[in-house]
Amino acid sequence: MNWFYRFDGPTWVVAFVLYAAWAALIWFHESLTWWIVAPVGTYLVAWHFSLQHEAIHSFQSAPKWLRWAVVMPPLGLWLPFPLYQAAHSKHHQNTHLTLPGVDTESFYVRQSDWPKLSPVRRALLTMNLTLAGRVLLGPMLRLEKLVIREFTRGDSANLPHWIVHVILVAALFWYISGVAGMPWWQYVLFIAWPAFGLGWVRSFAEHRYGHRPGERTAITESNLFWNLLFLYNNLHAVHHVFPKMPWWQIPGYWRANREQILAHNGNLYFRGYGEVCRKWLLKPIFTPPHPRW
Repeated sequence: MNWFYRFDGPTWVVAFVLYAAWAALIWFHESLTWWIVAPVGTYLVAWHFSLQHEAIHSFQSAPKWLRWAVVMPPLGLWLPFPLYQAAHSKHHQNTHLTLPGVDTESFYVRQSDWPKLSPVRRALLTMNLTLAGRVLLGPMLRLEKLVIREFTRGDSANLPHWIVHVILVAALFWYISGVAGMPWWQYVLFIAWPAFGLGWVRSFAEHRYGHRPGERTAITESNLFWNLLFLYNNLHAVHHVFPKMPWWQIPGYWRANREQILAHNGNLYFRGYGEVCRKWLLKPIFTPPHPRW
């Protein structure tokens, strides 16, 4: 079985199962209740986000063009994959983690910018630091940020990526609505949008400011439902130390090196998403102004 792991067999299995299940769910949606279609579709699309993340870091047995082709279908409708890849690569500059304006995935605000914001904007950013706010408001705030960033770039460097993205989304809706007969708005409202919110559960508690860069990335242990959904990147401190480690190797490394990882990340550890929910469902996990920046 060494060849199976040498050629990223587990990742190929995930890709095959994911796309087959998604296509079948859409095809048979009229025969299923929405109480099945919506949650299963949401899980599959959120799982696809994790597969895209894996293609950025690992999945190295396949050439880049094939690796990207596997994850390019925009099941979540959200963002051209090359733009996600570029932004996420900047996030992995560990010495800059959490720094607003530097870390592309920071939820902090510069101290000097905070007093300039309106009361409504401050309230929204604070609500976005609760788990409920992140799941419900997070997609809207990130969409706003994306639109502002793309329309204020001052150049057309990203235009080719958006053209390809629009073509892929059109092909996706040809299958969803034209072939399978699911109204496009149902897919957007009941599958793609909730999937974006579900994906935010992982990132909600995984980074906060610490004096050392290693102390800014958390470990969240969980059950198979979340571990598989996030491809074990909930054990996020391991991922940031070894970003090219394939997802299926992460849990074994964590079990074998638990004490060292917790020493490295300052014991930033959560027993599961139940603990995260109990603590921060309606309470901000930290305040928006960055402690040092």
